[in-house]
Amino acid sequence: MSIVKINVLTVPSEQREELERRFASRAGAVESSDGFEWFELLRPVEGTDRYLVYTRWRDEAAFQAWMSGPMKAAHQGGGGGRTGGGGRGPAASDSTVWTFEVVQQAAPKPGAEG
Repeated sequence: MSIVKINVLTVPSEQREELERRFASRAGAVESSDGFEWFELLRPVEGTDRYLVYTRWRDEAAFQAWMSGPMKAAHQGGGGGRTGGGGRGPAASDSTVWTFEVVQQAAPKPGAEG
């Protein structure tokens, strides 16, 4: 089954707009990566300053290949990543990656209203 990587980013309130802008500028960069299955950037609503970056991958090898290739290039200034964008430094003040294996999943049944 797939693996899920959740990058927990601590983002000061004055950097939220910048973080979202940087992710938007990279839209489409991960979707063509081998083994990529899903991405979501989750903005905190209340009670925290942590964004969650949710990605799902076919396996750990696919994630590691992306980390050592396209993601690394983007964060070194090649794709407007968190440390890209003219040397302004990271928008997040801290980052932690959580890893999970998908052991169960469900999707809406065809024809189900949502």
